Formats: sequence, C-alpha cells, structure tokens
Amino acid sequence: MTWEVLSMIGTIAFAVSGAIVAMEEEYDILGVYILGIVTAFGGGAIRNLLIGVPVSALWEQGLFFQIALLSITAVFLFPSNLLKHWQKWGNLFDAIGLSAFAIQGAMYAANMNHPLSAVIVAAVMTGIGGGIIRDLLAGRKPIVLRAEIYAVWAILAGLIIGLKIAILPWQLYTLFTLVTVLRVLSYTFDWKLPTKKLRTH
Repeated sequence: MTWEVLSMIGTIAFAVSGAIVAMEEEYDILGVYILGIVTAFGGGAIRNLLIGVPVSALWEQGLFFQIALLSITAVFLFPSNLLKHWQKWGNLFDAIGLSAFAIQGAMYAANMNHPLSAVIVAAVMTGIGGGIIRDLLAGRKPIVLRAEIYAVWAILAGLIIGLKIAILPWQLYTLFTLVTVLRVLSYTFDWKLPTKKLRTH
C-alpha cells in the first residue's frame, strides 16, 4: 500500500513539474504532455534498466498514466496569471517527486533483495532520472547536477531503506516528509555542495 501511495504522489508531482517547465519554455500542448509524462516515468525506466526489471513493466501502470495525464491537464488549464507565481510551486512539486520516487525506488530494489549499493542507485535514479531528462529536453542544465543539494537526499533515502532503518509504513512516510523538507530547505537557503572551477586562459 505504501508503495502505491508513494508512486501516486511521485507521479503527480513529477508530471506537474514537467508540465510547468514545458510551459515556462513556451512548448505547445503536445510538448507539455510529452515533458510531463517523460518526467513522471523517466526515472522509473532508468531504474528498471539498472536493476534488471523489464522496461515494459512501465506499461502495466495504466492507472498511473491516467493520473499523470489528468495532472498535466489540470496544470495546462490552470489560469496563466496564477501560474506566474508557480516557480516556488514547481520547486515544491519537484521536492515531493524526488522524495516519493527515491523511497519508492529504494523499496523496489530492497524487495528484490539487491545489495545496499543497488538500493542506493535505484533510489537516486528513480528520484532524479525524470528530472534530468526533463531538464535536458527543456534545454536546461540539469538542476540535480549543478544547483542546491539534490541527489544527496535521494542517497540518504536509499541508505536508510537499504540499512532497514525504515521498514514500517509510518517510518517510510516519516522518511518521505524528512527528505521533502530537507530538499525544500536546501533550495530555500541555497545549500550547495563544493564545486571546483577550472580556469581557462
């Protein structure tokens, strides 16, 4: 049950996030739907490839595709003057999607009895894969690789689940809240990992 709820939350959050980015880039209605769908399901497709699940398993998620399409439609029909204030909402939905999908991906790998390293990779790729594909298709530098601390929170979720610190539903929902809050704090207060610039002459 927890897996389905997190999948639903992540699907809605990333579909909305993708649709908002598409509208910011002034894509047409088809572009909005494509970017929303790719953002919602891209991370899961990458995860499946990495942990040995057929990518075709995605097509069995008919309900989630319907939820994603409804979410994108709702955003597209939302009044434009209100969408102007949605930069912060876009970030919030992105944080929710990261958290839900990172935990869901880690649970998926853990249930297949994969080692800790695979659980962490599954958490990271499910959590950030859709966002990377979204940003690349929108012609942006992937936020997960350059901006505030992002993928670290997916690694944290994978570590906690891989070490079986969070197993029960209430523990998983607590972890979901924690990761979401940490991601929101990291972009609110501009927490960053160290970077090194190469000087060019």
